[in-house]
Amino acid sequence: MNENAAYERGAVLVDGRWTPTATRTEVFNPATAAVIGTAASSTAADVDRAATAARTAGTRWARTTPGQRAKYLRSLHALLRERRDQLVQVIVAEVGAPVTVARSAHVDLALDILASFAELAEGWDDERIGNSLVIRQAAGVVAAITPWNYPLYQLMAKVAPALAAGCSVIVKPAELTPLSAYLLADAIVDAEFPPRVVNLLPGSGSAVGAALVTHPMVNVVSFTGSTQVGRQVGAAAGTALKRVSLELGGKSASLVLPGADLVAAVRATVESAAFNSGQTCSASTRLIVPVAAYADALAVAEARALELVVGDPTLDRTDLGPLLSAEQRVRVHGFVERAVADGARVRTGGTVPEGAGHFYPPTVIADADPHAEIAQEEVFGPVLTVLSYEGDTDEAVRMANDSRYGLAGAVWGPDTESALAAARRLHTGQVDVNGAPFNVRAPFGGWKASGIGRELGRQGLEEFCETTAIQLPIPMEESCPVRPATR
Repeated sequence: MNENAAYERGAVLVDGRWTPTATRTEVFNPATAAVIGTAASSTAADVDRAATAARTAGTRWARTTPGQRAKYLRSLHALLRERRDQLVQVIVAEVGAPVTVARSAHVDLALDILASFAELAEGWDDERIGNSLVIRQAAGVVAAITPWNYPLYQLMAKVAPALAAGCSVIVKPAELTPLSAYLLADAIVDAEFPPRVVNLLPGSGSAVGAALVTHPMVNVVSFTGSTQVGRQVGAAAGTALKRVSLELGGKSASLVLPGADLVAAVRATVESAAFNSGQTCSASTRLIVPVAAYADALAVAEARALELVVGDPTLDRTDLGPLLSAEQRVRVHGFVERAVADGARVRTGGTVPEGAGHFYPPTVIADADPHAEIAQEEVFGPVLTVLSYEGDTDEAVRMANDSRYGLAGAVWGPDTESALAAARRLHTGQVDVNGAPFNVRAPFGGWKASGIGRELGRQGLEEFCETTAIQLPIPMEESCPVRPATR
């Protein structure tokens, strides 16, 4: 890969055309800190043009049938599948994700999401409830505002269902990782979607994101990012009474019940906390074990953390690449330093390595107070806090629920039934039982400070629909006396 500006993309996709912008933003490789390309810096004027274009195109796009939209999505899937290697290369370069993670979790999972919404669109139909016909119509122009940690996956979780529902879209990728969004836009153009149905506006959140959220022609805001920014987005969208979906932060608990396979549970939790260098909102970053198993859990966690390979993300043997930026590493290390100052102990990791790149080792924190910052706040780095509980499952569940977040979680039990019983009591949007795999056809989203709304699956598609109930006449043989509603 040519590290000297290998990816030069200085235009926005608006009104069906690529238009160069006056200014550009440099894109850096977090593994080397070298500039690898540039991206356009959009403006509020670009937002105006994109919103007008999307509104015009959306009217026609909403009139297509779900089956027709499914064909477009399948065409897009085929093109992206052909470009899989290029997508992986770009994500390794701009995110620093290890190539194996970029391939499986960034690209292949995004493709699975796209395929799932093509399938849902193909079977999307009206619903009959008694004498009512319930129809779902496109909600209008969608602003899809995505973060930097999973740039392609997050875009697909918004763009695919929005298009399947009949909405037009304005894509605002994270300023730090815009290059994969360009590849998606290229494929959308090549798949011959109607012009203006998808518009791409790279740029800053303060200039572009804020303008999209408040623009009068934007009907739906789908945002993924920090809880702090999510509150601002939700407040602005709420003032305008826009539909809004917020997928925000997390501090997910991995709860180990007595009798569970401790080694399997701990090793899997360490891997979850360190996956994508810990830059995963649903990562299990609180490991909660019975007090009798605490010492063994720490030993297993330390051993697994030391096994993980931190290094060059282009190599198949690498488990963890760098954090995205120098600022992110300072933030992560600050959490660890404050935890130690508060009385916690670093079992392994917790050091800033020398050399180029923003690397940080898998870190295991012991002896933290369950209410301390390190056990309550989202670190967004490869840091796992190990906690213990005394008592029964009630106490374990109470500890797991003792968080302002509620995005994901895990339960490990001696059998599926006991683990499922505990999982039913967790206040979180998704729970893995005994290492069960992720399912792109099931809804994903949070409780409490982890957000509003759902992505993925049928519920994710409904986020982009408005619902109308049409009351139909009842044939005489089916009718019964009904008093008309009065006001």
